[in-house]
Amino acid sequence: MTGRTNVLLFLVLAVIWGVAFAAISAGLAYLPPVLFAAIRYDIAGVLVLAYAAWRVEYWRPRTRADLLAVLVGGTVVIGAYNALLFVGQQSVTAAVAAVVIATNPILATGFARGLLPAERLSLTGVTGLLIGLLGVGFVARPDPSNLLASDVIGTLLVLGAAVSVALGSVLVQRLDPSISTEGMTGWSNLLGAGCLHLVSLSLPGESFAAAVWSAEALFALAYLAILASAVGYLIYFELLSRVGSIQVTLISYATPVFAAVGGYFWVGETIDLATVGGFCLICVGFALVKRRAIRTEGLRLAALFGRG
Repeated sequence: MTGRTNVLLFLVLAVIWGVAFAAISAGLAYLPPVLFAAIRYDIAGVLVLAYAAWRVEYWRPRTRADLLAVLVGGTVVIGAYNALLFVGQQSVTAAVAAVVIATNPILATGFARGLLPAERLSLTGVTGLLIGLLGVGFVARPDPSNLLASDVIGTLLVLGAAVSVALGSVLVQRLDPSISTEGMTGWSNLLGAGCLHLVSLSLPGESFAAAVWSAEALFALAYLAILASAVGYLIYFELLSRVGSIQVTLISYATPVFAAVGGYFWVGETIDLATVGGFCLICVGFALVKRRAIRTEGLRLAALFGRG
C-alpha cells in the first residue's frame, strides 16, 4: 500500500465518520434514539461478523480474556457509548457532538495511565488532559443560572459517551484478548445491539410504533450501519495495521470538520466560534498528552505517507 493510498483511506474514513454525526441528527427526527442505535448495530454486527467468519480463522471467542473483552466491548464501547451519544445528540448539533467525542484519545490516555501499569501521566500530560476538558467547557458553555438546559445536558451526555468508549478501549487493551479484531468487533456489535434493545425497552417513547420509517430515516440508518460501522471499521483496521495507532487516532480531529459540513448540508446545522475555539483547545490538549509519541512517530509518519 502506497503513501497516497494511506492518505486517501484516512480522508475517506474521516469523511464517513464525520458525516455519520449528521446521519444521527437526521435519523433522530424520525426514530427513538436508543432503538435507532440498536438497529444500527443489529445490521452492522451481522455484516462484520459474516466478514470475520469469511476472512479470518480466529473469529470466535476461545479464552476467558476473549469473552471478557467482548463483554466490555459490547456493554461499554458499543452499548453505553451509543446510548449516551444518540440521546445526547437530540439536543446538540453534529459538529458539537464530533468535537466532544474528539476528547476520546485524551481520555483514553488518561485512563491508560491509571489502569495500565507501564503507563504514567506526567505533569505536562495532566495539563493537556485538563486543557482538553476545558475545550469541552467552551463547547458546552454552561449557564450557571440554567445548568439543566437541554444543550448542556446533551453535551454532558456526549462527553459521557466519549468517557465510555475511552475507558472500554483501555479495559480491552488490558485484557489483551487473542481473538481477531474483526471477530471482536462483530461480537461486540451484536452484544451491544442486545444491550441497547434492553435499554430501549425500559424507556418511555422507545418503541417501533414511535418510529417513522421515512426515506430519510432509512437512508440514515443504512449509512450508519453499512458505511459508518461495517465499511468504516474495516478501513480503520487496515489503517491501524499500516500506519499505527498514533496516526489513526488523528481521525478524531478530522471528523468534526466533516461533521460540520455534513450537518450544514444535510440538516441545516451551523457551527459557532465557541465550538471552533473548544476544538482548538482539545487539539492542544491532545498534542500535550501525546507529545512524545507524536515526536517519535513523526519521521515514520512522513516516510509511510510519503511513499509512492
